[in-house]
Amino acid sequence: MAHELEIINGNASMFFRGENPWHRLGTFIHPDEKLTSEQAIVAAKLDWTANTKQLFLADGTLAPANAVVRSDNNAILGVVGKDYQPLQNRDAFKFFDSFIESNQAQYETAGALREGKRVWVLAKINSDLDVVKGDDTLERYVLLSNSHDGTTAVRAGFTNIRVVCQNTLSIAHSSANSRLIRVRHGRNVKDNLDRVAEIMNLANREFEATLQQYKLLANREINSTDLEKYVKMVMVGEKKMEANAEAGARILNRIIPLFEKGRGNDMPEIKGTYWAAYNSISEYLQYEKGQDEGIRMDSLMFGQSATTLENALKIAVKMAA
Repeated sequence: MAHELEIINGNASMFFRGENPWHRLGTFIHPDEKLTSEQAIVAAKLDWTANTKQLFLADGTLAPANAVVRSDNNAILGVVGKDYQPLQNRDAFKFFDSFIESNQAQYETAGALREGKRVWVLAKINSDLDVVKGDDTLERYVLLSNSHDGTTAVRAGFTNIRVVCQNTLSIAHSSANSRLIRVRHGRNVKDNLDRVAEIMNLANREFEATLQQYKLLANREINSTDLEKYVKMVMVGEKKMEANAEAGARILNRIIPLFEKGRGNDMPEIKGTYWAAYNSISEYLQYEKGQDEGIRMDSLMFGQSATTLENALKIAVKMAA
């Protein structure tokens, strides 16, 4: 299985602060070190540009499309329409300047997947922890994710990391009410991203609403029958549960142990709750599913796992209420 993290000369194109979630891949940044956007982009090995070039057919006919080409190795990242405007990596990092320079945040991790087709930047907000219940707390982050292959819009907004998990990204790209705001790759993509900062307060209010949902889950116990139903509904799908009992059983065998003894789920105030059930799904998607860490990351930020995690929250809230 191909590795989704970009590897250059044996090193992953990413940096991380403190604990490394990808088994010692990438550049370590000391927790006390404060990076500027220029330093961060070099540490992530993202100091290259994505340029569009006109495509032609074999007979020389002008094609109504452009190729997106990396400046450092001439790799073709994707084929896009004529109006597609790349958001350069440097501009993505500059989005964080106001947060970093005012000491409201510090860079946490950034990097590339799929040979540079997809990139992300994550900065940690310097604020008090959000308490879900007891000692179970969350830290706030600002996430920007982008694709250079034309497959996704630029997304920016608040996300969270459960402190006991450290590297748990709760990302809801699929939701119409997502905290991650989409910006299309049009002619004014950079200007539009600059304006995103003006509505980050709205995203923050939505984060507060989601925190209240987490608190609801942490105060509702779940029995074994409902836990089994919940896992199957999220991971297999309600319509497929009866038709695919074997798949449901396999998933249960992977997730039930995480519900009982997963990261933070054994805390007395959390144990046996819908919050523990939701986090067992989250932990499975981020630490257990498949064999490749980079593929997990790609799926959580750009693919099916993001949709699954969003659905897991919706179903948990509905069942708990």
